[in-house]
Amino acid sequence: MSSQKGNVSRSRSQKHRNTTAFKNDKYGATVQVKRANTKIHDGLCQHCKGILEWKVKYNKYKPLTQPRKCVKCSQKAVKDAYHIICKPCSLQLEICCKCGKTEDIVIPVNSHLDKKEQEEEGEQRKKGQGRGTKDMGHLDSDDDYSDDDFGDLEDEDDEDFASDSGQKKSQNKSAALPDVSRVNVKD
Repeated sequence: MSSQKGNVSRSRSQKHRNTTAFKNDKYGATVQVKRANTKIHDGLCQHCKGILEWKVKYNKYKPLTQPRKCVKCSQKAVKDAYHIICKPCSLQLEICCKCGKTEDIVIPVNSHLDKKEQEEEGEQRKKGQGRGTKDMGHLDSDDDYSDDDFGDLEDEDDEDFASDSGQKKSQNKSAALPDVSRVNVKD
């Protein structure tokens, strides 16, 4: 741009243009970069979350090595970089952990723990369906069928089931434990 007073228009285009986007793990990600990429920025307002995501994206994020003091409770409880308020104080006062303003929190604190629990439950359900077990949730209602329909059959079925399960348990125990009767021990 010209140094003339009031000249705000430029006649030429940008001289240097980036042809490829910056990649923070282009030459192999270090442990620090991997942690920063997987970090969930919770307890922050939209503006602060954007700032920390930019720092991660362009390899400017530097994690804390030691906890810092919280400005509200004066305890060394701040474990995330660029934060000034610990998570318990942020939850209690409903403020952003980084700027301390009462803005809308985008990702609440501890919400990523809830997501992990939901994912684990989903995996367990998938494993259960693969083995042939069924979810018995639809049998909880009394409208489907009542106990009176099968009143005289319950006693016989229970005895058969108990004897079958006892055999299976003994088979599983013997299959799990190796046969040590033929092992030679030398002193």
